[in-house]
Amino acid sequence: MTQMHPFPAPVGLWVRKGNPSLLYSQTQPTRLDVQFHIHRSCSAEMQTGECWVAVLYSQHRGLRRQKDLQEGIWQLSSVNPAASNRHSHRGLSPGQLSICQVNLTSSSAWRIAGQGAGLAATEDMMERVEGRSGVSTTCPRRCSCDPAQSVQCYRATEIPREIPFTTRRLYISHSKIKQLQIADFRRMSALEELVLSCSGTESIENNTFKALSTLKSLELYKNQLQQIPTFLPSGLEILKLADNSINTLHASDFEGLMKLRVLDIRNNLIATLPPSAFSSLCNLQSLILDGNHMESVSAPLQLPRLKYLSMADNKLNSFPTNFFASFKNLQFLSLSGNFLTKVPLDLPKSLLSLKLEKNQLKTVRLRDMKHLENLSEFFLSENQLTSVDGAQLLPNLTTLELSKNQLHTMPLRLPGRLQKLDCSDNLIQRVTAQDFQGLQDLKHLFLDNNAVSTFEAGALQQCVQLSNLALEQNLLISIPLRLPDTLARLDLKGNDIQDVGEQELKDLKQLQVLNLRNNKISALDRKVLEYLPRLRHLYLDGNPWNCTCDLLRTRRALVAKGTDVRGGQCAAPAESRGESWMSSKKILQQCEENLSSMERGKEDRKKMKPNEAFSVGVNADDDYYDYELD
Repeated sequence: MTQMHPFPAPVGLWVRKGNPSLLYSQTQPTRLDVQFHIHRSCSAEMQTGECWVAVLYSQHRGLRRQKDLQEGIWQLSSVNPAASNRHSHRGLSPGQLSICQVNLTSSSAWRIAGQGAGLAATEDMMERVEGRSGVSTTCPRRCSCDPAQSVQCYRATEIPREIPFTTRRLYISHSKIKQLQIADFRRMSALEELVLSCSGTESIENNTFKALSTLKSLELYKNQLQQIPTFLPSGLEILKLADNSINTLHASDFEGLMKLRVLDIRNNLIATLPPSAFSSLCNLQSLILDGNHMESVSAPLQLPRLKYLSMADNKLNSFPTNFFASFKNLQFLSLSGNFLTKVPLDLPKSLLSLKLEKNQLKTVRLRDMKHLENLSEFFLSENQLTSVDGAQLLPNLTTLELSKNQLHTMPLRLPGRLQKLDCSDNLIQRVTAQDFQGLQDLKHLFLDNNAVSTFEAGALQQCVQLSNLALEQNLLISIPLRLPDTLARLDLKGNDIQDVGEQELKDLKQLQVLNLRNNKISALDRKVLEYLPRLRHLYLDGNPWNCTCDLLRTRRALVAKGTDVRGGQCAAPAESRGESWMSSKKILQQCEENLSSMERGKEDRKKMKPNEAFSVGVNADDDYYDYELD
């Protein structure tokens, strides 16, 4: 059928028992497709003729109501001669679809026709069937509606009454809706997703969502709910109640939700975790309990299909024996931000990621974890660890984060597949080649904010894929020698480096970012830059630069390469102190004047007699030749 223009007015069929009398005004002429069908609730009355059918029509064109419904006859006045054969349908069965094309060209009112006592139709007496255009009927104030059957509302004080019947997704935020009631959603029989956030909702009437049989996702986060909504629809798959004031879980809260896959109740006031509360959730895959007040858990949870469990930022200090044993499919576990003093035992073999940051761990017995042969990510930052040894027992580990502990030495015996190692913010003083033996897959190494003063030459030579090396805020006096030629980023900010030489950088052909901020560098030879063909970002500020014309020559080389440079300020000579050596016109002018003076001197010497020229040459400052600009 021909594609029609968007149609903002009510389109479709109303069916009710009795004689309806309704009126709706619309002034925009348009052309549309309408799908008609006989409402199933009328089938019982078909033989008695008590079920009436009414259709939108133009008051100038009229609608012929067919009394003999038991014969299954529909008849519209012919408004489109080209499609008039579609306007009469005989032998139509209840529930069967028929398509009619109607050309509504009148700008006058459209009427839902009928005879009788003029009774107003109520919500439970009618059904709307949307047109082929898929466009909603009306859009409530402070809402936006789109053809995809989504409605977004804001700053509402109640659930809008005019929301289209075919709405599948409803999003309401930043409103003031203290209570939800059954009547709020009675007409929304097609609703699949409901999001009500930041609206101050305090209570929900019992059974409010029970009749929404198509609802799959319910999100009520950032409100003031004190309990889980009751009698939720059995087809629900996603339930998010984060950032409320829920303080207790009951055994009946999730009863019957056998299809629920995601449950998010983070940032509430839950203190205990009764296992019976989750007994119905046989298909739950993701459970998020972060930011509650849980101090302990009493017994294992029976959630056989759970893949993601997060209990971060609670007050947990231990777990009962075999608490995790039933999680045969668990892949992600976060216990960060608790009071754990040791790694829980009996963690499931299926784990891929384990997060234990911000606890009180002083030791990690990796031999108790060797069964975690699939573990890929291990996060131990912000604990009290003084050493880590034996991580090679985790053969598939690719990420190990140990920042903000109390490590004095590099971790020993690391796994060969490691790709990211973060040992920043510790007390490490020395880096040797032995520390990185066999780490041929390492790509990212973070050793910043330590006390490294010794970095053995070639310590990282076996790291043949290393692209990112962070050594800022240490005690290095020079750039480490024989760094891997694969480096793309090198961060040496905040050390005591005084010189940037060719030997340190000559092999770094892939380097794109070099950070030398806040060191003690005063000069930079432009020849060094020739070894860095791919350099894109160079950070040099915070150094005591001696702004000679030689440095300006380096500046021009950087500009010609298109390198983004943060050059910093001059510390010398005195007349240039505080000037930016990358952008100061004053310094550039001085160097140009020196050049001009030098060239004038050359011309004068050509005009002098040989003995005069020799006399002047003795007193000439040959350093001027070093300041020649390109």
